[in-house]
Amino acid sequence: MSETRPTRAEQRRRTQERILRAATRLFAETGYERTTIRAVAAAAETDPSLVMRYFGSKEELFARVAVPEPDAPISGTPEQAAEQLLAALAAKIEGEPDTATLAAIRTMLTHSDTAESVREAMTARQRQAAGHLGPDDAELRAGLIGALTIGVVISRHLLHLDSVGDADPDRIVELLRPAFHEIAHGDTDRNPAS
Repeated sequence: MSETRPTRAEQRRRTQERILRAATRLFAETGYERTTIRAVAAAAETDPSLVMRYFGSKEELFARVAVPEPDAPISGTPEQAAEQLLAALAAKIEGEPDTATLAAIRTMLTHSDTAESVREAMTARQRQAAGHLGPDDAELRAGLIGALTIGVVISRHLLHLDSVGDADPDRIVELLRPAFHEIAHGDTDRNPAS
């Protein structure tokens, strides 16, 4: 019985997949700055020149692997929008984040291009959500909900803060629900500062 050899195209595809898996893992574990093309190549059991040939540069390789799945669009009333934003938060904090998300979180704090990509994605998300919040300062309020969300995600998955990292995701959402609804409605008259 003779084995058929993989075609060159199949070999190239397998090598590219190994490189992408290795890069995703290394970027998530060590961040952008400390991940090198040589380290990716070694982890993928290939030559550094192939990494460069297939992906062009470290920046391009990172862009391929550190793209988290976009959240579903927000729709409906401010009440519905608040619940959708809470559901998105719950999805981000349940279990361990996928390696692409972890790579983006870790790297956005030290790499300006990644920070800009995350900022653009978050700004687009916040503008879209703002259309479903109460009218006064809607974009600011959407930004504040985004800041709360990213703060919780970083506290849980990157900083591993005891209280946030160990808390049940349902409890976190339960505690944040009144704040998300208050911010989503924009009704500051209900709780005047005095």
